[in-house]
Amino acid sequence: MRMRTTSALAGVAALTLLTGCGAADMTKQASPFANAQGARTVTLSVQSWVGAQANVAVAQYLLEHELGYRVDTVQVDEVPAWDALSQGRVDAILEDWGHPEQEQRYVRDKETIAPGGDLGVTGHIGWFVPTYFAKKHPDVTDWKNLDKYAELMRTAESGDKGQLMDGSPSYVTNDKALVKNLDLDYKVVFAGSEAAQITQIEQFAKEKKPFLTYWYTPQWLFEKVPMTEVKLPPYKEGCDADPAKVECAYPVTDLQKYLNADFAEDGGEAAEFLKRFKWTTEDQNQVSLMIAERKMRPEEAAKKWVDSHESVWKKWLP
Repeated sequence: MRMRTTSALAGVAALTLLTGCGAADMTKQASPFANAQGARTVTLSVQSWVGAQANVAVAQYLLEHELGYRVDTVQVDEVPAWDALSQGRVDAILEDWGHPEQEQRYVRDKETIAPGGDLGVTGHIGWFVPTYFAKKHPDVTDWKNLDKYAELMRTAESGDKGQLMDGSPSYVTNDKALVKNLDLDYKVVFAGSEAAQITQIEQFAKEKKPFLTYWYTPQWLFEKVPMTEVKLPPYKEGCDADPAKVECAYPVTDLQKYLNADFAEDGGEAAEFLKRFKWTTEDQNQVSLMIAERKMRPEEAAKKWVDSHESVWKKWLP
């Protein structure tokens, strides 16, 4: 999908404030603690969306407070994160939305990255309109009728076409190809980041304006701005194999964790903990909502969740 500081907490907190067009490739500025010989340290990759930040916040809190590790965090875009993980510059990615090329290269061919198991959260990318608009115009939820509403979706950025709003260009997206291949009268406009996209969605909703946006579940914003998915041509295995020719919906994805292969084998309690780390969409949304909407520091949100879910996280401890 969707992408340091010496203080892991500061690193995660700073991410909630980013509004630029995705983070730079940080693979050459990774933590000095990654793979430090004999040190009880862990370096986690943090993607820019709040669900990924929630994963890291809780994992970090428990690694530090229950297992006695120092945790460092690095923000890396989705694809460069695989390079950093392979090189040992980070030890783990806790939320991956599917990167077949990287899986083939690093997991199967080079064997420098090891699967870390299911996160427990199911992800889905799609196109969404506000539910208040879908109730007035039910047919908008079929992609074949989108052009009928293109004029209403125009913005200064999209010109004489309807706007399909995306987040960061670094996210997993087929939208430009979909618009072209489905011959839709729309233009993909990047907000720049999840935070910037949320701001725009909230503004549209406040004014009750129609909009069409790339969005994903799980995501806490649905609780604040109800949205309805537009049905794209059904997803079938392999229909998105050629990014230039794709004309089908996004798949439903069981989000995965990945570990550096050496860390997976020799990372001790930390590696074992991260393999066992598995929670629900509801759990993730609870922490995400505290961070993004209630403006709690990630460590505070993690502590609040940990304090009330001991029966869940106790199972993750080695």
